[in-house]
Amino acid sequence: MSTSVRANTAPPRDRLEPEILKLGAVLVLGTILAVLDSTIVNVGIESIRRDFDSSLATVQWISTGYLLAFALVAPVSGWATNRFGAKTTWMVSVACFVLGSALCGMAWSAGSLILFRVLQGIGGGLIQPIGQSMIAQAAGPQRIGRVMSLLIIPLTFAPALGPVVGGVLIGTLSWQWIFYVNIPLGAITLLLAARVLPASEPEGGQKLDVLGLLLISPGLAGLIYGFSETGNGRGFEDTAVHAPIALGALLLIAYAVHALRSKGTPVLDLRLFARKAFSNAVLTSFLVGAALFSSMFLLPLYYQQARGEDPLHAGLLLIPQDIGIAVAMFFAGRLTGRFGLRAVMLTGIALSMAGTLAYTQVGSDPAGLLLTGGLFVRGIGLGAAMNPMITAVFQSVERHQMPQAAGINNVVHRIGGSLGTATLVIVLQHQSAAGDSAADGFATAFWWALGVSALTLLPALALPGKSRG
Repeated sequence: MSTSVRANTAPPRDRLEPEILKLGAVLVLGTILAVLDSTIVNVGIESIRRDFDSSLATVQWISTGYLLAFALVAPVSGWATNRFGAKTTWMVSVACFVLGSALCGMAWSAGSLILFRVLQGIGGGLIQPIGQSMIAQAAGPQRIGRVMSLLIIPLTFAPALGPVVGGVLIGTLSWQWIFYVNIPLGAITLLLAARVLPASEPEGGQKLDVLGLLLISPGLAGLIYGFSETGNGRGFEDTAVHAPIALGALLLIAYAVHALRSKGTPVLDLRLFARKAFSNAVLTSFLVGAALFSSMFLLPLYYQQARGEDPLHAGLLLIPQDIGIAVAMFFAGRLTGRFGLRAVMLTGIALSMAGTLAYTQVGSDPAGLLLTGGLFVRGIGLGAAMNPMITAVFQSVERHQMPQAAGINNVVHRIGGSLGTATLVIVLQHQSAAGDSAADGFATAFWWALGVSALTLLPALALPGKSRG
């Protein structure tokens, strides 16, 4: 029996064979590692700072270094998949992440920990785009919505569990264990991957676009670094913010010119944007990223700064949103098949806006039940929106273009998140400088978050409607 799972041999369109579900479960385990790690580490920043007697500005690079490493390697996911094979590249990425985790736990200084976090980020930056393209190719574009509905549910709980798990590990053991916990989880993931993931032969023949990589990777890093510096209390007038953003933007413009003129295969093939459906799907992903990441930054900060909650309880208070996402994702695949991508996407955006609306009233100290209900509704909306967003990206390209599409989508999604977060941080800083109370400042920021969500309606209107076939 062939070890590969091919979409064109799949029986009924609605049915997901056990092989596809097993494949997806293993791939999602790898992604959970990276997602869970990011929120666990945020809880341990203060303990790490005290242990190494470092400044907050220094230990902040524990998070920033990871993000920059992600930006540096994410563009090569498509090339690496074609050059070395999807299974091999994905397993090496997980192994790199696990090795980085072990070294982080053994770090002897803040500098060594930052270096090992970069190694972690190199692995983590490839896990998600390669995993997405593998499951998309296996399930086929018509069934990608169904399979994502089931497999993304565990991912919604990983960010919420991060502060809880991190708080327990730091409280009972030490901050080193927020990294050591990845070792057994990663080992199990690799063992399952060796047995379950289908063998994939490298296609070969595609040379690495070195010039493109030298343009796009530092360009993305500059852009993301500049945006992330706004979270450290800097404004756009600060050189540490506007200089890397300007340099990053120039490098990305230079890359776009290079990629469109290249006769070979660029590291990220921008010619895919010639497909109107792909352009609309990726623009939607950009705006969803801006709305999702910025609000995920804003919500725990509100509970900690305006309501005085510790990180653990702030994380627990966000669980209703994760439950809402899980509920929506469970049904989103079937609903997308029945009503079409556009209808489900627009409904999801509308619900996420309705849930966010409750938080625009935090200046008047609304009841906790209203905010909890708002989070749940917002979660349903986000869950409903994410499914057609991912499905639209993969349905808009050919099967052999899926690795490139996954790389572009993940990069654009992350840039949207960085820009959205930076925008809300600046709004908060402006409100604070104007003398507003913490609650009033957050209320204004949530109005901005609502506006970002509203912008998502525009490209979503251009998504495909219900299929008549």
